[in-house]
Amino acid sequence: AQILSKGELQVSDKERHTQLEQMFRDIATIVADKCVNPETKRPYTVILIERAMKDIHYSVKPHKSTKQQALEVIRRLKETMQIERAHMRLRFILPVKEGKKLKERLKPLIKVIESEDFHEQLEIVCLIDPGCFREIDELVRSETKGKGTLEVLSLKDVEEGDEKLE
Repeated sequence: AQILSKGELQVSDKERHTQLEQMFRDIATIVADKCVNPETKRPYTVILIERAMKDIHYSVKPHKSTKQQALEVIRRLKETMQIERAHMRLRFILPVKEGKKLKERLKPLIKVIESEDFHEQLEIVCLIDPGCFREIDELVRSETKGKGTLEVLSLKDVEEGDEKLE
């Protein structure tokens, strides 16, 4: 009768504690994956992020997604430490005809244009905020009617000298 009235099994404290610890670790992992120290451009370790989360007394909300909570953690950590979202490096290859017009529409979504090449087509390598990716992807697809391509070159900021030679 307990299950019927409450709608779910009672979870033991130990289980709940384990579940929250796992979520805490998952949130810290997402933050570490998506962020860098803006001064060194290097990623933070998960352990360091966990420690920072403990320092700000972050408590996990079991009914919110870890991704949502990671964004909240990033916002709160910015108040106490040097932390920024890492940029995503993209390469666009656009047909020249739509390329010029499309570039104007993409400009507000791009943080830094690293290189630009105009031959038979427009090729742009740039950095964006990962949060803008979906919007950019949709713009490129709809404006070029599938003729343009967009590839992700890297997700993290890489300090010069760490780059792997392909």
